[in-house]
Amino acid sequence: MKLNYRVILFSLGVILGLTFALPSLLQTDDGKKITLGLDLQGGLHLLLGVKTEEAVKSKIKSVAASIKHYTDKKDILIDNLSFNKNEITFSVVDADEVHFLKEFLSYKGLHLESINSSFKVSLLDKEILKTEKEAIKQAIETIRNRLNQFGLAEPVVAKQGEDKILVQIAGIKTPEEEQRARSLISKTAKLEIMAVDEQRISRVNRMSRIDAASYGDVILPSSNNENYKFLLKEIPILDGGMLTNAVVGFNKNNQPIINFTLNAEGAEIFGDFTGSNVGNRLAVVLDGKVYTAPVINERIGGGSGQISGDYTVMQAKDLAIALRSGALLAPVFVMEKRSVGPSLGADSIRSSLIALISGFILVIVFMVVYYRLAGLIANIALISNLIIILGVMSLFGATLTLPGMAGIVLTVGMAVDSNVIISERIREFLYEGKNIQKAIEDGYSNAMSAILDANITTLIAAIVLYAYGTGAIKGFAITISIGIIASMLTAIIGTHGIYQMLESKIAKSKNNHLWFGIKG
Repeated sequence: MKLNYRVILFSLGVILGLTFALPSLLQTDDGKKITLGLDLQGGLHLLLGVKTEEAVKSKIKSVAASIKHYTDKKDILIDNLSFNKNEITFSVVDADEVHFLKEFLSYKGLHLESINSSFKVSLLDKEILKTEKEAIKQAIETIRNRLNQFGLAEPVVAKQGEDKILVQIAGIKTPEEEQRARSLISKTAKLEIMAVDEQRISRVNRMSRIDAASYGDVILPSSNNENYKFLLKEIPILDGGMLTNAVVGFNKNNQPIINFTLNAEGAEIFGDFTGSNVGNRLAVVLDGKVYTAPVINERIGGGSGQISGDYTVMQAKDLAIALRSGALLAPVFVMEKRSVGPSLGADSIRSSLIALISGFILVIVFMVVYYRLAGLIANIALISNLIIILGVMSLFGATLTLPGMAGIVLTVGMAVDSNVIISERIREFLYEGKNIQKAIEDGYSNAMSAILDANITTLIAAIVLYAYGTGAIKGFAITISIGIIASMLTAIIGTHGIYQMLESKIAKSKNNHLWFGIKG
């Protein structure tokens, strides 16, 4: 009896699996552990509404910003550029330049009216409908990205009905955790770079919002002091749609700041504006509040900037997550909130564990009764398979849900199936009179194609489920995928190595009934 590379590899996999699984099995404070999903441990259940009309307004504002940048770049003089909920109006000073504007604005989705040098631009009805649908779709993706970056395990974020979003987050237990999660979900994270109206800023405290609107301006408060107001040009220079990254940094006073970078288009617009407005101020506006309004000392190239404010490191991290994952095209609001208790989870866990343990024991007993010592070897592989699954899930801090537990049960069945196929092939060759060494090698060779075909096709299906599924479906796909890979190690490599190690002993015993359940 001697060790071989298959036994060594199999043993190493089991030892590593057990090492990573122990913190979860013993519930120690050390190491990563498997977390339970909402259906098993409770958490937060939210139903969100989406203010799609705000997405339409943002779309119009974005078009107005594009017109402003285009005319500035081409040195086309325009007057009275303004917009309301669904309409932009302006006039061109030089009638000879009207055709440039018509060409620029003649893209799909806009309705253009022009009388002489006066323009009226609005969104088509189908474009409004498309914008509203995109706002809901984008909100789902953005919220899911934020919660994933936040570190929450497999949150469920899905469309509910025509215009609602269902959010389920497992493990939210304290009011502080709930408040932080809700803040991250609902934060619009709308970043805008806006020009300060230097001509009228001194009168901002005596000016009403209606007066400001008559000048094409808007009054916004400071993030540090609601009483301190800024008078800004209503049409932004650029918005957060051009942002590519946001990370937490620290200034010279060791206070947290957000460093952001823009894409190529945003960098060009930012560079052009700062280059032509040296000595003026620009404001970094986030969700309708001015965070910084520095003086432009020189052209700022490279498309990068900073957001500084009075916030903690944790708040800065959450803000960076919100910015990186993208601004919500439309604000969301909570329509329904429920805290899901763990009592259902405890019952579900108990029932699922009973099913898992019962099925596991029955399979083990059947394998020993039917295949004798070969069944015992298969059971060693089966137990090792379960240890490796738990170890890998613990290593990556995976979430276990009821569908995930079902995936483990299914994986156990598939692992047994592989061992049954191998044992039956070996028995067939022994019936034909082949010696034990030849029977084992031919048995594995013949069983290999059937096992690989079954496992690979199932693995492909699991990958598709993971790619397109959400929440608990992903959990099911993860456990199936890990289980398939583990079963390849245990059922094919592990048991093969054990048989090779015991070949001489099996050959000497001459008792095929004891080893493989063969009579006669």
